[in-house]
Parts: sequence; structure tokens; C-alpha cells
Amino acid sequence: MAGSALLLAIAVSGCQSRPRSERARPEKPRPEPASAPYQAETEEGLGAAVAILVDTSGSMRDKAPGDSRPKFEVAQEALEQMLDATDAFIARRPDFPIKIGLYSFSSNVRMLQPIQPYNREVVRAGLANLPRPGGGTAIGDALRQARPDLYRAGVFRKYLLVVTDGENTRGREPDEVAREIWRKSEGGVQTFFVAFDTSPEKFAFLKEVGGDVIGAGTGPDLRKALDDIYKGKILAEAIDAGEKEPVRK
Repeated sequence: MAGSALLLAIAVSGCQSRPRSERARPEKPRPEPASAPYQAETEEGLGAAVAILVDTSGSMRDKAPGDSRPKFEVAQEALEQMLDATDAFIARRPDFPIKIGLYSFSSNVRMLQPIQPYNREVVRAGLANLPRPGGGTAIGDALRQARPDLYRAGVFRKYLLVVTDGENTRGREPDEVAREIWRKSEGGVQTFFVAFDTSPEKFAFLKEVGGDVIGAGTGPDLRKALDDIYKGKILAEAIDAGEKEPVRK
């Protein structure tokens, strides 16, 4: 009996003398693998969310080809006219939620309007508040910043729509970000560019990640390109989506 007591005392003593660093600790959550798919932050359902990213770099101060106004003013007008398609869509399908967010990018990225149910007056006010052009062109960073907001929107269909007149000069390269978004969203986020007064070949990588790019040399070209992408691709696809999650490509 005495021997058992002695052994017990030694065991307890050993536990008490163990250094703090050697004691059992709760396991920390493991970081998400870099290749893990994106996860929605809320339950998703019927609808489409569009993040509109507008270039406000220094070159957008230049006059638009065939126009006396700077390119950023022409882009503002074209984007506002693009909203006509949303109004017409909602009139036909009031049961199908359309959510829109507005961002500008130069050397940095600015959210002008969070992704929320479409309201023309709110979007118009956001376009009116586009920053005056200046600085570099952080296209990749803009894609990267807007993407998580799409996953908070609560809808299956997710789109990035970029209007730019140049090539990336700051931050991450847009092709790297676009490929990452396509891979980790498992094809759930589609990315479209309008190359305004610049070569669309700079963004040819989009066709490898389920997206597309359309060139626009003038203001009328820009309006047509936005119409082709927004009404012809985004809203047309949304109509066909039904209530099912998009098919992975």
C-alpha cells in the first residue's frame, strides 16, 4: 500500500513539474489551404450579383477618341445608360433579384457602393461620385477586393464587370487574380472586361477562365460593348439560370 502511495505521489509530482510549454493546449484551427474553394458567407438562392469596376487612373483624364470629353465622363454616361437594361429586366422578372456594387480603381481600390439590391438612383449617385482620375492602374487588386463581396450577396450568379483603358501598373497581375478566382470559385464567378481605347489582346487570358473581353475605341463603341456584355451575357444568362446553382465548366 505504501509503495502504491509512493508511486502515485511521484506521478502527481511529475505532472505538476511539467513545464507550461509542454502541457496540452487546445488545437488552433488549421488555416484554409490555398487551393480551397471559396465558401459563401450566407445561404445562396435565385438571383445575380454584379460588381462593376471602373478605371479612374490618370489616363482616364485623356479625351475619348472622337469626343471632346475625357474618357471617364464618357464611361460614366455609358454605364448609366447600361442601367436601362436592368430596369427593363426587373420589369419583366420582378421575382429575380439583381444586386449591383460599384468600385473605382487607380493606384488603390475604392468601394463606392456595396453590392445590394438594385436601385437606379443609388447606382446613379455612385457613378456621379467617381473619383477624379489620377494615379496608377490596380486592376488585379480591384478584382481581388470585389470578389469576397460577391460571396456575401446571397445569390448563385456572380459577375465581375471591368471598364479600363490601360494595363495593370500596381499590385497583383489581373491574369493571376482572374485565374485564381475562376479556380477557387469553381467557375462560379465570371469576369468580363471592356477594353476602352486600348487593345483587348491585353486581356485575352479571360477566355481561358470562362470570361470575355470586348474592345471599344469610341464612346458609341463603349455603349455597345457594355450592352453586349451586360444585356447579352450577364442578364441573358441570369434569365436562363432558373433556381439552380450554375453548372461548373
